[in-house]
This record gives sequence, structure tokens and C-alpha cells, in this order.
Amino acid sequence: MRRSERQITDRNAIDAIIKKSMVCRLGLSDNGLPYIVPLSFGYDGTNLYVHAALSGRKSDILKQNSRVCFEFDRMLGVVTGEQACNWSMNYESVIGFGVAELMEEGEAKAAALNCIMRQYSDKDWIFTEQSVIATAVYRIRIDEISGKTRS
Repeated sequence: MRRSERQITDRNAIDAIIKKSMVCRLGLSDNGLPYIVPLSFGYDGTNLYVHAALSGRKSDILKQNSRVCFEFDRMLGVVTGEQACNWSMNYESVIGFGVAELMEEGEAKAAALNCIMRQYSDKDWIFTEQSVIATAVYRIRIDEISGKTRS
């Protein structure tokens, strides 16, 4: 990282940024072409969880290449200046890499869907068997993760 003074190495601080984030941007490789998709997500401190339709571009790509990059950010405010080049942004961000695996087992999928819902609500949800079957859920096993901040 070029600006090492902005690096976040404390995993608890990185986790806090993820927990305050509303969107996970998932980077995929579609036959050598980049593809980024913003997603709702869940995070349990070890893995990320995302959902998808059973068929579609994201699912097709992940069948061919399960290696992913993910990104979270929180914009904390604009920094103004007398000249355009002095303007900046205060932010927190997290980037990482991992492997996405399609979850097959019903109870584990329902738990992952609840993890996604807990990112946005304080309630545990009950999912019908049909809704669990009709939803693709991916567990992203995190291999690498880092954070950066400017405040």
C-alpha cells in the first residue's frame, strides 16, 4: 500500500467497517473480462454470504471461476480546498480476496440468508423451504483482507 499511514491492520477495525457498510461490491472475472456487481451481503466474522438467482450472469461466472475480489466503502465527507487538486474525501474501505462456493444444504443456506438479513435488520427470519431451494447462496471464504482510511 502506497500510503501505509492509512492502512488498517486491526481485524476488529476492519470488521467494524464491514458491519457498517450497506453494499458489497463483488469483482468477478468473466473469461478474462472484469465484472463488478453491487450486492446485499452478510458477514459472520469469517465468511461473506451473498445470494443470487439460480441462473444468470453472476452464477454463470462463478461456475467457471470461483475466485473473487470484494470491496466495501464508507464515504465520511468531502474535504474541500482552495484548488481543485486539494479536494479529497474522508473514507473507510476494505478490500479482500476469496473463493465463492455455492451452498447446497438447506439449513446452512437458511442460516446464511439470516446472516444477510442481520446486516440490515435486528430480526431473525424464517425462510420457507421453497424460498431456500429457489435461491442460490454463496459462501465466500476470505483468503486476504485489508483496510484503508482517511479521516
